[in-house]
Amino acid sequence: MSFRSDQAAGVLLSTAVVLATLAGAARAAEEKAPEPADPSVLRICASEVEQPYSSRNGEGFENKIAKVLATAMDRKAKFVWTDKPAIYLVRDQLDKKSCDVVIGLDTGDPRVLTSKPYYRAPYVFVLPKDSKLDITSWDSEDLKKAERIGMAQDSPAQVMLEKLGLFNRNFNYMKSLIGFKSKRNQYVRVPPERLVGDVADGKAEVAVGFAPEVARYAKARSDALKLVVIPDNATRADGQHLPFHFDQSFAVRKDDAQLLADINTALEKVRPEIESILKEEGIPLDELKKTPEGRQG
Repeated sequence: MSFRSDQAAGVLLSTAVVLATLAGAARAAEEKAPEPADPSVLRICASEVEQPYSSRNGEGFENKIAKVLATAMDRKAKFVWTDKPAIYLVRDQLDKKSCDVVIGLDTGDPRVLTSKPYYRAPYVFVLPKDSKLDITSWDSEDLKKAERIGMAQDSPAQVMLEKLGLFNRNFNYMKSLIGFKSKRNQYVRVPPERLVGDVADGKAEVAVGFAPEVARYAKARSDALKLVVIPDNATRADGQHLPFHFDQSFAVRKDDAQLLADINTALEKVRPEIESILKEEGIPLDELKKTPEGRQG
């Protein structure tokens, strides 16, 4: 999917002393033996700082889904937390065997084995309920009337604004959403509550976001805002399809096929509970894609 693909990141530090200290800490972490597998526990890789997906207090909707999955597997959910963004979960946690499952990766992510998809979600336009702009797709002429369009840098929305000739006039506003921080050697995330809040407060006419990331904040301002699902028929300037809807799966290491099989079995038991969690979050759901054989996943 979207924004949660893995990216290398690093910070250039200024002194050899600091570098040496960090190198020692990194070696210590790498040398630490992973915990032995306990078949009564499902170890879940989780970020403390990835609201609305995940947070240390367990209020992230993926935290709730993880607990439902673990219960269906007759296991106890154990969250293995990191204070880094979720984009690093596979590299820094799953691959190092400090945990065994990542919640919410794109189906088919090549770094891992992915389960059958448990939901499919779209990108959305976030608009004021009383907006005079008629924006329902990337073909809407009223997009050209919007002075400020909120989006994340290097997102599918940027590709479309470039195609429509609207990117340059939105560049400074887009950068302001991340405090004009450079993405060089670091991961910088647009706070989803800021993306939504700016539309609610009249600082932007429309924003573009992945529905699971913005739905909670739009729901909290449902008196003022609406979500419009972006049709999945957009094409880039070269004519290639540009996806705006994504299947989401659980992920395990490539050598953990038995755990994946157990997850897929449990998933069929708890689909209704997971769907309830997603609807409570306010996420507009799309129908899961079908394989040529006519089944999901």
